[in-house]
Amino acid sequence: MNKTLYGEILMPGDASENEARENRVRDRFWQTVKKATSRLPFLKEVIAAYYCALDPRTPVRTRGILLAALAYFVMPVDMVPDFIAGVGFTDDIAVLTAAFAALKGDIAERHFLAAQNALDRMEQGEPKVS
Repeated sequence: MNKTLYGEILMPGDASENEARENRVRDRFWQTVKKATSRLPFLKEVIAAYYCALDPRTPVRTRGILLAALAYFVMPVDMVPDFIAGVGFTDDIAVLTAAFAALKGDIAERHFLAAQNALDRMEQGEPKVS
């Protein structure tokens, strides 16, 4: 994995940092997903990562890395601001891809099932997906 991404963005934080990241992710995740839907080639994996990061059964290190990647994803202004048409989510994709590579196999089938359920609800136009 790219050392810059791991050292600067994907480093699992301590308990208080992870709690702050979790709150940020919970507050902004679905809003960001809705904006990124057509620009993320692996939306189901991102949503599965969200459920994995919030799952208390997920190992602490895995949760920390996913919370770091997802916190970066939900930040509206990062290395390449998300509002820039065409390229706004490219840095987010790189960070998420690096996190997935580092955690190969740690996202469980239950997280993918929850992600598919959320995608189905989004397609049906349900106002709130959580």
